[in-house]
Formats: sequence, structure tokens, C-alpha cells
Amino acid sequence: MRRLKKLDLQLMSELIKNCRRSDRDLARAVGSSQPTITRKRARLEKEGLIESYTGIPSFVKLGFEIMAFSFYAWRSEANLEALKHEEANAEKLSAFLSKNKNIIFTSKGRGFGMERMMISVHTSYADYVRLMKAVSKEWGDRLSQTNSFIVSLQEDAVGTKLNFEHFADHLSKAL
Repeated sequence: MRRLKKLDLQLMSELIKNCRRSDRDLARAVGSSQPTITRKRARLEKEGLIESYTGIPSFVKLGFEIMAFSFYAWRSEANLEALKHEEANAEKLSAFLSKNKNIIFTSKGRGFGMERMMISVHTSYADYVRLMKAVSKEWGDRLSQTNSFIVSLQEDAVGTKLNFEHFADHLSKAL
């Protein structure tokens, strides 16, 4: 992977802060020309450094009360079986995610003795329980352990709203 130039990082930082800005406005913000910014944005998109332009919703205003961080450990024989049937497992996961749109992120990983994790948002605790039952029904024969950390999304409980502005600032300061 190539090393990003200062202007690329500045552009990414500005796009993270507000992806709806025009190339002309972005050019003013980073001290470059509009055609240069248009070319750089297109290249960043083509190289996959910018995957999509998505607003971060206000989960509370959309009716979500909690966010759950769920961690999973698979039985060792289930891991071996998963390796043998990787394509089928990917299809099964894709189908499960298409039925459960409140799952906003899932990945393999390591920590706390766990090897998979999922982030989901819920309108209520009962909604969270429904999803966990669906996980258990679909994947329970493979799981050895499940733990969740449930976060209230109510305004008085949140220290910093979910956004990427802090990261954008970090990115621009890394220059």
C-alpha cells in the first residue's frame, strides 16, 4: 500500500468531518485547487480509502435506546469446521445480517478470551433479547461463550456522541 501524501490526509480529514462539502469548498479548506481535489477524491475512492459517504444518525432520535457490544468464543471444533466451509459460512452470515439490520458491525478479532464481536442497536432491552435469541438459534451449536456490554444511548449517559470528528482531527494532526 502506498504512503498517503499530506494533501491526501488533509482531504480525508475534511471529508470525515463533512462528506457533503463540494470539491471547491474542500479545496479552499486544504489550500489546493478544485480540479486537484476532484482528482484526489476520485483516486481515494478508487483505491478504497474512502468506501462510502454515510451520515451518522442520531440513534436516540431514531428510537434506539441501547447499543450492545457482544463478544463470542467458538468451540475449537467449530473453528476447524468453519475453516473447511468458509464460503458456506460467509453466505450464512450474509443471510443472517440481511435479516437483522440492527447489526451495524461484526468481525473476527481477539480479546477477553473471545474471537468474534458484534455491535448492534436496539429500541429496547426486549429487542436486544430477540437478537440474542436469534444468534443463539443460528450459531449456538458453535458457541462456547457469549458476553455482551450494553450501553444506554440516552443523552445523560453518553460522554461523547458517536462520530469521527476526533479521528479526523487526529488524522490532520498526524501530518
